[in-house]
Formats: sequence, structure tokens, C-alpha cells
Amino acid sequence: MSETTACGGLPVVLLHALPLDSSMWDETARALRAHGHPVLPVDQRGFGGAPLPAGDTPCLDLVADDLARELDRRGLDAVALAGCSMGGYTAMSFLRRHPDRVRALALFAARATADTPEQAAARLRFAELLLDDSLRARIVTDTAPSLLGATTRAGRPRLLNRVTDRARAAAPDSVAWAQRAIAAREDSLPTLGTTGVPAVVVQGEEDELVTLEEARETAAALPSGRLVTLPGVGHLAPLEAPEATAEILSDLLGQAQRSTTSGGATAC
Repeated sequence: MSETTACGGLPVVLLHALPLDSSMWDETARALRAHGHPVLPVDQRGFGGAPLPAGDTPCLDLVADDLARELDRRGLDAVALAGCSMGGYTAMSFLRRHPDRVRALALFAARATADTPEQAAARLRFAELLLDDSLRARIVTDTAPSLLGATTRAGRPRLLNRVTDRARAAAPDSVAWAQRAIAAREDSLPTLGTTGVPAVVVQGEEDELVTLEEARETAAALPSGRLVTLPGVGHLAPLEAPEATAEILSDLLGQAQRSTTSGGATAC
């Protein structure tokens, strides 16, 4: 995780997609810091520098509680949360378990509903296949391109290669654990419906994994939420459109700051 600046406003926690790590937010984080926002890119358990503890039943609540402990360690009572795909699911779990610590919410390419039985079964099957040494390389090569939009795949081959290489490098046990945790996640629509914090749902128009209708449903569940669609972008907006992602988050942080100060709190 990165350090925050002293008295620099509301920290924003950046939660990465599967099977990547916090480096997927590097360009967005630089842009946010350039505008004075404290930023904490987080490696979720099993990815980047975060270990995967042995023996835990896969559950995103554990990942959310990992984050709560890290915020405690840093002396941070409240943050803005921005999560992409798996990171969005972790953010919703954190919101359910630690609602008083969330001041703003951004969900990228993450549906609020639980998996259907068919979707969950497909995730569990995928997890098993990834643990098969004879199949893993082909499966990753076949599936990694779907993380990016068609426009990105056609016009940015280096980014496609980067994402594929990162997917190949991810620890199979960690990816399988995360897939099982995502498959077991709760329906977050009720949780979203009870939060009044400023919120935004961001959807790439070329996302092949989460539909625009699912994004609309997520945004509609948030009392203070709105939907932003990004043309020419797939599942990984922080990589495909980092500047637009930073602008969206900067605007959200401004909303949260205005909400806090209008509520009688003292601004830095």
C-alpha cells in the first residue's frame, strides 16, 4: 500500500481486478496524487505483495477485514473505496461489514447481484481448471483477452500482452481461491440501498464480462449513485482509460469532501 499525505483530504483506496494486482492502478494513482488526493493502492490477499493465508475458506469478507485491519494500522477511520471487478466485490463486502468507514464508493465493472447457480458453477469449474498444470497456460491465453475491450485489443497490443503476462504470472492457488470467494459472495443490492454516500458506477461500453444492464441495476440501487459509461473501454477501465478513471474519481472525492464539510466537519 502507498502512504497518504498528511492532511491531504479523504484517502481513496484502490482495489484491483482478478487476476492482477495493485499496479493496475499506477497511472490513475499518479494522476490522482498530482491533484493532491491521498491514494492507497491495495494488494488483496494472494496477489502482489499480499500473502494468501493457508486454511481459510474462500470468502471476500476475509479480504474486506484484511483492509479494515490495514486501515487501523495506518490510523485511518474512513476512506473512499474504488474497486474494479473483484475489487468492486471486495468494496461491497467492506461496505456491508464496515459501513461507518466508507465516505464514497466507486464500482468499476462489478455487478451488485450474487452469481446465479450457473455462474457460480462456472467460476468453480474455472478455478479447478487453473489448478491443472496441463491446462493452465492455454486457459489463461484464451481468457485473458476478454478482460479488455475490442478497441483496446485491436489498437493497444502492448497492453494486451501486459495483461496476459500478468494473468500468467498470477499464482494459481490465489486465482482459484479468489474465484471461489467471488462465487460465494452475497447479493449486495440491499447493502447499496442503505448507503447515502456519494457513489459512481463505471461501465466500459465494450465490457464482455459485465453487461450495461447489470451496471444500470447497480447504479439504480445507490441512493446517491450515478452511472458513467466509457466508450471504447472493456472490463479494465483503470488500465484502458486511466485519465478518465482519475477524473471520475477526482470528481467523486470532491463530492465526498463537500458532503463532509456541509455536514459540519472541519476540512483540512
